[in-house]
Amino acid sequence: MRTKSLSTALLATALLTVTGCGGGGASTGEAATAPSDPGKVSGTITVLTNRTDLVQDGTMKKYAAAFKKNYPKVTVKFQGITDYEGEVKIRMNTDDYGDVLLIPAAIAKGDYPKFFAPLGDTGTMERKYRFTGKTDVRGKTYGIANFGTANGFVYNKALWKRAGITDWPTTPDRFLDDLARVKAKTGATPYYTNFKDGWPLSGAWTNNVGSVSCDGKASDALATADKPWADGSDLNVSDTLLYDIVHDKLSEKDPTTTNWEASKTQLAKGKIGSMLLGSWAVNQMRGAAQAAGENPDDIGFMPFPVQKDGHFCATLVSDYQLAVNAHSEHKEAARAWIDWFTEKSGFAAKEGGVSALKAMSYPDVLKPYEDNDVTLIERSEAKTEQVNAIDNASEIGLSKQDYRQKLIDIARGAQPGSLKDYFADLDKRWADAAATAGN
Repeated sequence: MRTKSLSTALLATALLTVTGCGGGGASTGEAATAPSDPGKVSGTITVLTNRTDLVQDGTMKKYAAAFKKNYPKVTVKFQGITDYEGEVKIRMNTDDYGDVLLIPAAIAKGDYPKFFAPLGDTGTMERKYRFTGKTDVRGKTYGIANFGTANGFVYNKALWKRAGITDWPTTPDRFLDDLARVKAKTGATPYYTNFKDGWPLSGAWTNNVGSVSCDGKASDALATADKPWADGSDLNVSDTLLYDIVHDKLSEKDPTTTNWEASKTQLAKGKIGSMLLGSWAVNQMRGAAQAAGENPDDIGFMPFPVQKDGHFCATLVSDYQLAVNAHSEHKEAARAWIDWFTEKSGFAAKEGGVSALKAMSYPDVLKPYEDNDVTLIERSEAKTEQVNAIDNASEIGLSKQDYRQKLIDIARGAQPGSLKDYFADLDKRWADAAATAGN
């Protein structure tokens, strides 16, 4: 569930304050170690979550009840936060930001030791968990992935079949042709941008960096790239496809009126053909289909339409990372919750996500990928801090919606300019920022 954020001024103030002060008090650096005896761990812990829906419908209480069977002296309370990023950043000016929380995207990776307790040596943690590089700071891991997600298009298979399409498109041009057929043969909206809500234009499209080139280090390469939007680059290919979809009128008529919650039902009913999202969205769409009296099996998932050596590739990236507040008085209980939630709850599989545990198999929603030899590439996070520094200095916002909203506005004629000029401007801003950021 996503809602509007706080005012720009308030968020800017919060971010400056958080970045500058390092929380309400100094971190002790004490590790949150896994308890050896569940019966001896005690305390009441507060878990902050962005999943307000699961708090409101009682799902999280059920998880807490199951956890208590293993840890009888620990009580877990939840705080569902609608504007998670905005509110938690403000709370992190103090020591009071729960015992367990999802690491806000705005917190600089290098600042993790100020706010979160180390969970272990990365060399040890990476043998057991995926995505440890995401929160590795100087050899320590500060977060364990809620789950991982593979990139791709959620689509209505029945609708595409009605349009006479049964095979996945292998190139951007074929994808555009297929969208045109969906529009001509069915009258449905071939692609839905979710422009108004914004967030679907950020992470999923940026996560194509690596999917296009089939390179797990493609994101790291942005740290030294002179022109990230050069012809043939991951960002160029991905953003060009988005531009062409809108320019060719293969998306909704008025992007300023889109609605995320409604779009799930519309896709389930075959009124929308496709949306670029993570694999986590498949089960949400299937749930919407079931609620609408439609067939959940009509919801499919396909990779970005580019092949490398005859095979599709898809990035596998971390969702939010679960961390322990460095100021928590119940670090052992907090770590117990994270370990249990990761290893025993079944949450990742239920959400259609990839478990952080390497020993766990991929979820059912990725079976089409396995059956069709789609190569899943875990994205390297080795240079995330440097890339983020350049991104922030450039004010582009790779993980924000603004620059792609402008791309869409140019494509539909709501703003002046051309795709070529826009890419040139983005490249210049990136190069200038790289110089000032010290790369």
